[in-house]
Parts: sequence; C-alpha cells; structure tokens
Amino acid sequence: MDAQPDRSARQASLRRATNETRIEVSLNLDGTGLYKISTGVGFLDHMLEQLSRHSLIDLTVQAEGDLHIDFHHTTEDSGIAIGTAFAQALGDRKGIGRYGEATVPMDETLTRVALDLSNRPYLIWKVHFTRDKLGDMDTELFKEWFQAFAQAAGVTLHVENLYGENNHHIVESCFKALARALRAAVEIDPRKADAVPSTKGTLGGTL
Repeated sequence: MDAQPDRSARQASLRRATNETRIEVSLNLDGTGLYKISTGVGFLDHMLEQLSRHSLIDLTVQAEGDLHIDFHHTTEDSGIAIGTAFAQALGDRKGIGRYGEATVPMDETLTRVALDLSNRPYLIWKVHFTRDKLGDMDTELFKEWFQAFAQAAGVTLHVENLYGENNHHIVESCFKALARALRAAVEIDPRKADAVPSTKGTLGGTL
C-alpha cells in the first residue's frame, strides 16, 4: 500500500492493490462533503456517499474487485482503504475532539454510534437484519465494512441499532450516524489545537 498523507491540510490519498481488489482513495477531513464513489456495488456506493455528505469529509473511491465471486472482498477492502487514508489524514491526532456520538433517526428506525479516535481499534456491532440481502448485497457484509474501517482507522467504534423494521433504513442510519460522529470527533478544538487529547500525550497502543 502506497500512501501519501498531507498532514498540514489533513488530506490523504492511497492506492491499494491485491489479487482480489484494486482501490484508489482520496479524502479531505476538512472538506464540505463532496464525493465521487464507484465500487461496482451500488448499495455500497450509496452508503459511502452518505458517509461523505453527512461527515463533511470529501471522499473519492474508485474500486475494482472480483465481483464475479461475490461482494465480500470489495466491501472489506474499501473499508480498509478508507480507514487507512483516514488515519493518514489524522496524522498525530493533535487538536482533535477525539470523541463523537450521534443518534440518527430514519423514519421508524433509530441508530446510535459512539466512537473514540483513540488509535486503539475495536468494534461493538449491535445491529440485526431480517433479510439476507439488500438488492444484490449480503447484509452480513455491512459488519465487515465497519470492522475493516475501525481496524484500519484506529477507531473504537460502537454501533447500536436501537430499533427499526426496514433493513435499508437500518443500514443507512448506521452510516449516517457514523458520519455525524466522525464529524464531531475530527474537528479541531482551537483551545488545544497543538495538543494530543490524552493525558498520556499520545494516542494508541496500551500506554
């Protein structure tokens, strides 16, 4: 993986290539929610567009994967690539709010996301579906995306669907809640813009 972070502007771009997928990602944490997404998986494109729009993170994703097998590799690897670029753009994580929380309604559905940009990845996923597929996409793959993103981005991430009936609404509220929580967590606190938000003086590991 070849990544080129721009720490001053909190931007990053990378190319990730394996025998299963080829993915190019660029993002800007201080954007306005502009996006250009093409993964070959329509529903995943729609969710990543929601992630960009509601986080105000500019996001470009161009992915080619072994979709003739299934959508697993493309879904997981896009999470890895976006998460890696996100971590690169954060740099040393100085000045960030670090924590974010959002509770997002979508019609009959309500989902809560709480996260910590701790550089200690962990996923709690309390989301259940009543359908195996949304369109052509297996619903079990959404957990794989969130797991891959959390691991690569260094995020402690809790996702809980409090209630809901429509599976489309459940998934979309998860991505929108993640977006709103990230928006709060990446924002620079002008009172401590030069300091890592931890009494340890660093984020990550077991320190």
